[in-house]
Amino acid sequence: MAPIQVETVIRAELAAVWEHTQDPALHQRWDLRFAEIVPLGSGRFRYTSRFLGVSVTGLGTHAGERHRPDGGCTSALRFRSADPLSLIRQGAGYWRYTPGPDGIGFATGFDYTTRWGAVGQAADRVFRPVFARLTALSFDRLRRWLEDGVEPERCAVRTGDDPRTPEPPRRNLDHLRTSFRY
Repeated sequence: MAPIQVETVIRAELAAVWEHTQDPALHQRWDLRFAEIVPLGSGRFRYTSRFLGVSVTGLGTHAGERHRPDGGCTSALRFRSADPLSLIRQGAGYWRYTPGPDGIGFATGFDYTTRWGAVGQAADRVFRPVFARLTALSFDRLRRWLEDGVEPERCAVRTGDDPRTPEPPRRNLDHLRTSFRY
């Protein structure tokens, strides 16, 4: 299956977008894919994801280039999970930050391999579009936080066991571009 790609434009300073995406305490607030992100030092981290009452853990490593000659930033990561309940075995991705006239273009692309053989591949045909949508919704939570000051917990989308009450959206998600192919 093709990698997941999501992008949006955030009307905020580059430094603020970078901080809210690179600081694990801030990142876990807006990103619906993660219940917890714990830094382990030297660019390593442990993550926990919860979906429909099931928790899975994994490890990752990341490195970023904060000041690129073109004025943007990039961050790359690798992640893996030895948790037998995790569909995702391992993967890699990036975040790209591109200053533009309308704000900061914020994009991600990532891919992963699954476990459980043919069953895992079949499950991924359902999971991958959901994961792409969670990524897009998360980007919108980040955008609303930085543009409008709406704390991510106030605009949560219920993901099965999230007790937070969503605030009605003020803008549809047409501005987010999400792509994946089967």
